[in-house]
Amino acid sequence: MSLGLRDDGTLQVPPLRGDAPAGWYRHSPTPGEVGASVLVGHVDSARDGPAVFFRLREVTVGDRVEVRRKDGSVARFAVTRVAVFAKDDFPSAEVYAAPDHPGLRLITCGGVFDRGEGSYRSNVVVFAEAVP
Repeated sequence: MSLGLRDDGTLQVPPLRGDAPAGWYRHSPTPGEVGASVLVGHVDSARDGPAVFFRLREVTVGDRVEVRRKDGSVARFAVTRVAVFAKDDFPSAEVYAAPDHPGLRLITCGGVFDRGEGSYRSNVVVFAEAVP
């Protein structure tokens, strides 16, 4: 699923359903192309439970990630970093920075769940680089 920006300039997210796929930020390169390709998915939903990136917080440096591209080819990546950032202090410049090689960013919600707001206070971001 292709995602853009909301009217307030923040990243769109997929529908809040347990069966919703991860979405590709269409203003980023496609996975496997030079630059930071950004994929966003939900960790869970109150109604449906675990979602596409439910286990993203368990990823560790060195893990492999495969992304099936629209043409059927597979872009392969190795995780180089996993970080949790407070939503109100999200380092957009760092996450969306365009490296001179194919990179991948996987983003979901994480950290403490704020019951009053009905959302997580942080984002989990996985940084990865292309591998053969």
